[in-house]
Order: sequence, then structure tokens, then C-alpha cells
Amino acid sequence: MSTVISIEGVSKRYRLGVIGGGTLHGDLSRWWARVRRNPDPSLPVNATARRGADGDTLMALHDVCLEVEEGEALGVIGRNGAGKSTLLKVLSRVTAPTSGTIRMRGRVGSLLEVGTGFHPELTGRENIFLNGAMLGMSRAEVRRKIDDIVAFAGVGPYLDTPVKRYSSGMYVRLAFSVAGFLEPEILLVDEVLAVGDHAFQQQCLGRMKDVTTRGRTVLFVSHNMASIQNLTKRLVVLENGRVSFVGPTTEGIQRYLARGASVSSSLADRTDRTGREPGALRSISLLVDGEPVDDTAISGLPLKVKIEYDTVSPGELQFFMAVYDQLDRRIVHVNSMQTGLRNEPAPRRGVVSCTIPRLALAPGKYSLALAIDANGETLDRVERACDLFVAMGDFFGTGRHEGADWGLFLFDHHWAVES
Repeated sequence: MSTVISIEGVSKRYRLGVIGGGTLHGDLSRWWARVRRNPDPSLPVNATARRGADGDTLMALHDVCLEVEEGEALGVIGRNGAGKSTLLKVLSRVTAPTSGTIRMRGRVGSLLEVGTGFHPELTGRENIFLNGAMLGMSRAEVRRKIDDIVAFAGVGPYLDTPVKRYSSGMYVRLAFSVAGFLEPEILLVDEVLAVGDHAFQQQCLGRMKDVTTRGRTVLFVSHNMASIQNLTKRLVVLENGRVSFVGPTTEGIQRYLARGASVSSSLADRTDRTGREPGALRSISLLVDGEPVDDTAISGLPLKVKIEYDTVSPGELQFFMAVYDQLDRRIVHVNSMQTGLRNEPAPRRGVVSCTIPRLALAPGKYSLALAIDANGETLDRVERACDLFVAMGDFFGTGRHEGADWGLFLFDHHWAVES
């Protein structure tokens, strides 16, 4: 395979605060003060400016070096503000890098936010041809693809309506369909699929897989680890604008989660709760293989759910946890009297934990519901106490993680030839 994207020492600096002083005299005064290393004369009395080594600036990307091969699906993850979207904007030429060089071979299609590249006053049909022209395609080429685009997006009845009247879901469906079916050599996709429904998200992931099998290259930014796991085999982790990891997707996700120690998610302000003592459930936190994480677990690794509670009700306490899938079906339900706390009464306040030694959930998005009872009466129950994204780990111990549709559960099994 050949390299289609080469990034060498790319940095992007943004200037913080107000740009310009409002007048030529104000701008010159600010500039002269910086030259003489004096305070900004435009600041109010007793105010101080935020200054770094380069003044009031932010390094969104810092010395990024990366190569992407033809036909590769590369995942890009990182916390908010890590530089993911900035990297894709630089590659899309939406903004120019402050320093460094980028070499790209082939046409580039971008889906950075809802409606990128769309003109709101034009109809869906006109925007399809506009995007095709921007990719250097002839009208005849676009005309051959338009039926597939419309069918995939499901916006046929509204094709000749100005896109400014589309809902955000319709907007992103058509935008992705255009980017996916006009088939640029390089497809850049930011976290926009979250706008669509679950069925369309699965369609999009399947389409991106098809694109890579035909030699196209995909860069996919997402916070959904299950989608990253399902689509990509190689992963880039960004931290504070720097590349902290490049390598196999599963290893990258595990490193990312291990570094992502988070505080407990507070339940104190939740109003969607029932029970005699609302507020008894205080917080929930997740640990994967002993390390705190935000909301992502890995199949095959231990998962611990820690629950902080505080109640004044007398009686024997009992804790419940349920797992729901994306169709809001309860697929798992456990309680503390089955194991662990049967002979160990819990105090009025404290922290209890539920440990799953080997998570057998298939990749996907789930949610956890919590409840606490006293003497059989519900004190507090919180639906969707937290979301849980499950990424595929080496559950079967083979080093292989691929699979288009795992269902809901993974279980140990063994195949053998009998005759």
C-alpha cells in the first residue's frame, strides 16, 4: 500500500480573547505595549491578561506527525479540546496550519459538522451536484450516483426542498450520503453521526467499511469507542494537541481509558427518579480492570460499578442494577442479595460496588439503572444513571476482534471437528 496522507510537524496556534482593539489607535497601542513587554493598556483596571510563552494563544495542535495508508480506516480519539476536530479541519483545508507540511493524494470529502459544504438556500438535489462539482466530478458522474444517494439518505420526498428547512437528522443523512457515495479518495468524518438514529448510524458504519474495501481512506473521529472498535484497526490518541499513541485500536482504547481517570458522576441533581427517599443514590463511577473510566468498558475485562449512597431509612438495604440496550430492553438485572451482601448488612451511608469479573456484553451502547431498597420498599431509583459504551476486547483470547454484528452477549465456547 502507498501513503495517501503525510503529516509532518503540523502545529496550529489560535489567539485567545478579543481580536483587535476596535480602533486603529487601540490596536497600535496594544501592539506597542506587547513589544515593550508592558501590560495591555486596553484592559480594565486591576485586570490581568492570560499570557503563555507565546502571549494570549492556544496550541490546538503541536508537532503532529502521522502517515495514513491507502484503504485504511484510521480512528482518532481524545478528550474534548484534545485537537481532534482541529486536525480534521486542517486536513480539509478549512483552516491552515501555523507550521508544518501536509501532503495528500486524492480528492478529499469532509463531514465535519452538520451541513458542511451545503448551501442552505439550495435544494437537496442542487447541493448534491454542488458537492460533486467541489470534488471535481462531472454532472454525468453525479447523475449516475444520485439515485443511490437519495435512497441511502431516505429524503426522496424532500429532495427538491431547500435544505434550510431540513431537520438536523435529515441534514446529516444527506450530507453523509453525498460524502459516502460520491466516493472521494479520502473521507474525513467528525462526530456527526450522533445526530442520526441508531439504524442510520449502523448504515453509515457499514458504508464506511465498504468504502475502505474499495481502496478509499477514512479518518473517523468519535467518542463512541464501540463504533471506533467496529470500524478501525489502527488508532490515534490525541492529548492536548499532541499524538500520545499510534497503534492497534484495542491497545489504544485501553491506554486512553486508563489515562482517563474520572470523578464520580453525580446523581444529586437528577429529577427522573422514583422512591420514598429520592436522592439516596448520590453518585456512580466505573472502573475497567481497576482503572477509573468515563463511560466506556471493554469486553472480556473486569468492570466494577461503584455506587455512593446516603439514606436515613431503617431496615436492611438492598441494591439493584439493570442494564438496558439501545431499544430500552432490560437485558441484565442483578441485586446485592444474590451475592456479596447477603450476610454483610450495609451501613446507612457509604459506597458499595458491583464487580463483573469478565464483561460479556458485545460492542455497543447500553445504559445502567440503579435502585436502593429497604425492607422491600424502594427508597430511590434512577433510570439511565449512566451510559455505558462497550468496545470489543480480546474476549476469546485469540488476538482477533473483528465481527460485523455480535448480537448482545459474548460467551465462552469451543468448536471441534467430531468426524
